[in-house]
Amino acid sequence: MNSFYKKSPAWLKNSLITAYNLLAYFKRYGGNYRKYRALFQQRNNWSYNDLKNDQKERYKALINYAIANSPFYASLYSGIDNPDAIENISSLPIVSKEMLRREIEKVYTIPKSKAIISKTGGTTGKSLQVFYTYDNFQERFALLDNFRNVSGYKLGKRTAWFSGKSLLSQSDIEKKCFWRTDSWYHIRYYSTFHLKKEFLSFYIENLKKFRPEFLVGFPSNMYEIAKYGLANNFDFPENTIKAIFPTAETVTDHSREVIEKFFKAKVFDQYASSEGAPFIFECHQGKLHLEMQSGVFEVLDDENNSTNDGRLVVTSFTTYGTPLIRYDIGDNIILSNQTCTCGNNNPLVNKILGRIDDFVYSPENGKINLGNISNTLKDTKGIIKFQVEQNSLQTIVIKMVADREDYTNDVEKIFIKNWRDRIGEDMSLKIKYVEEIPVAKSGKFRLVINNIKHLLE
Repeated sequence: MNSFYKKSPAWLKNSLITAYNLLAYFKRYGGNYRKYRALFQQRNNWSYNDLKNDQKERYKALINYAIANSPFYASLYSGIDNPDAIENISSLPIVSKEMLRREIEKVYTIPKSKAIISKTGGTTGKSLQVFYTYDNFQERFALLDNFRNVSGYKLGKRTAWFSGKSLLSQSDIEKKCFWRTDSWYHIRYYSTFHLKKEFLSFYIENLKKFRPEFLVGFPSNMYEIAKYGLANNFDFPENTIKAIFPTAETVTDHSREVIEKFFKAKVFDQYASSEGAPFIFECHQGKLHLEMQSGVFEVLDDENNSTNDGRLVVTSFTTYGTPLIRYDIGDNIILSNQTCTCGNNNPLVNKILGRIDDFVYSPENGKINLGNISNTLKDTKGIIKFQVEQNSLQTIVIKMVADREDYTNDVEKIFIKNWRDRIGEDMSLKIKYVEEIPVAKSGKFRLVINNIKHLLE
């Protein structure tokens, strides 16, 4: 199908994308989606006590469901008294990413045939396949759309989308056409694999012509476009974009400033994950709110004691197919003691940390951001961990820890193709198979080690 798509003319590519979206959006916006949208809209101004009581009830229901339907959690909680009481949450074991990956078949509560599958990469280089129930999937999109709707967004509004999908053929690139369009939903998908200097003006001119009301996707890509636009005196039309919604990566203060200055619109940040972590949303006063209706957030120190500045451990209410309970997601946050007058009474976060904004540079395609790098794991299996290192403009080296029972020659070909889609055909790509990949001195694992940034300044 991918080969057929790449060989198709532009009009057919656009039609295929529209057809794909029609099927995908039926899953997202069918079923109980409208019920959840109405429910969350009614609860926008719930008091903190209402939110707390709802969280307590949903936590109890999740724990009991997991014990009854997941062999992994049934065994894990077998000797714990009252595991479904939220006040006893600290008595439950913390689940690491490696534990979840290793035990995933026992974690699942539904068969693959009844699931919506999310194939995640993750910025620590470990692959994971998550099963969502249709109901949870629709609830997550209802929560997300409830957040975006405050800025006027809804499906069908003209939107420019920057995501990790491979959209283009060689003929598209030769024609300097770096986008594909879903005309039914008015979404234009811009390739995130070709953001090199000589192409950026084409992106900007097309964005100006398309006139999107909303930008969605990787902030590092929006930053590259905005930085180039400001440096080269491009003037983006005012009052075009109503809101910018970054995904998958951390928004730095500097990147926010550059993006907002060029596009003349406000950035509204969010936090979640492909695994199904609960949400953190930024309100119109620029404050980050923990969304208690989506789960439980714990911030812990190295001894697993509560703190205001530490690693994030999450329990999600929208992952019944693959329960995430006290899941160490690998990110750090800093809580805030401030209050917000926006009407949202969820607790505040001062800062989200832990996701490293790094990249690989391809002379052929430009910067390959962290989101696109983690997505090289899509449709693979048996890759326990990998780390990419770049010491020259022409070569990248990938260290890999592989499970030889699942990691086959065919899987290797898929992994290499995923990389070639991103870096092009000219760079040298070397894979070194190792027994382990050490963490940094800080104790954190780095997916990307880029030692050539100084050559790009």
